[in-house]
Amino acid sequence: MNCVFCQIIKNKIPNYKIFEDNQIIVILDANPCTNGHSLIITKQHYENIIDIPQELLNHINEICKLLYPLFKKTLACEGLTIIQNNNYGQDVKHYHMHLIPRYKNDLFKNSFNQNIILQIEEIYHQIKEG
Repeated sequence: MNCVFCQIIKNKIPNYKIFEDNQIIVILDANPCTNGHSLIITKQHYENIIDIPQELLNHINEICKLLYPLFKKTLACEGLTIIQNNNYGQDVKHYHMHLIPRYKNDLFKNSFNQNIILQIEEIYHQIKEG
C-alpha cells in the first residue's frame, strides 16, 4: 500500500513517534484537536474495523490503557476521548484510532445535527428488525 500511514510506518514521512511495538506505532497527530492528540496506527494495512483481526483490536485497547495514565501524568489532561472512524469520516483509509487528551477548556465538541435524529424507539426497531 502507498497510503500516508504506510509511508509513515516505513519512515518515509517525518513524524513524532511516542510509542512503537511489533504491531502498532503511536504518533502525535499532525493536525491535533488538543495537546497530545495521538494516533494509534497498525503496522499492517487494514482499511477499517471489519478487516482487522480481533487480537489486534484487543492489543490496541491495551495500548490505550497504557497511554492514558502517561498522558494524565505528563500532559495533566482531565480525560481522554477515543475515536475510530470507518468509511464515512475516515480521511485515511488505514485503520487508526485517535487518542484525544481532554482539558477543561479545550472546546472540543462532538457536534451533530439534532434535526435528523429519529426517536429512539424507531431506531431500536430498525436495528432489531434488521
